[in-house]
Amino acid sequence: MNRLEIFQYQIAHVMDPVCKLLGEIDNPRHKRILENYRLHVHLELAGEFDRIVAPDMMVDEPIYRINWGKPVVLRGKDEVVSFYKSAQRFVMWNTDDQIAVADWGLADELTFHFLASGKILEEFGVEVDDKQAFYHYQTKQAFIWPYDDHARLIGEHLYVDATSAVVEKIEESDLVSPEWVQETHKRILTELDSAM
Repeated sequence: MNRLEIFQYQIAHVMDPVCKLLGEIDNPRHKRILENYRLHVHLELAGEFDRIVAPDMMVDEPIYRINWGKPVVLRGKDEVVSFYKSAQRFVMWNTDDQIAVADWGLADELTFHFLASGKILEEFGVEVDDKQAFYHYQTKQAFIWPYDDHARLIGEHLYVDATSAVVEKIEESDLVSPEWVQETHKRILTELDSAM
């Protein structure tokens, strides 16, 4: 596979580790948390943000703590949706997940990937030699997602291991388009809906 095909495969299979874990656990609460997580990620990549913040998916006043570049705290659904909309300027996904689920929620240590211009990466505090070029940027990150008693997301706590950062310039032909990502995850959502 070439680089584009590798990226596309990883993006399309981003929730495979969650599906595997769902097949291995019996705890009904843990299953509901993982199902919420899986659906959330597919909705996010499909650009269906209103469904992410729906009352059955998320608490009324979520709090996100995001440590990408300058740390920020997002409070409430409006700020969460604005954050997701701003992320549509680039493509992101995760691999190498090590997921643990408990009654309080889940933790996931993973490799997080961005395909973005140098200009966008500089907004995150990443030094690049060409703002107009495109890059594959990856870091190890830890996601802590607490859930309430109804398996609804309370918030996201995202922590970056800056010591693991890898910045690689890529050709424009290696880029996966945001439209391809959205179409792929809308198809997956349709498949999930029909399996219910």
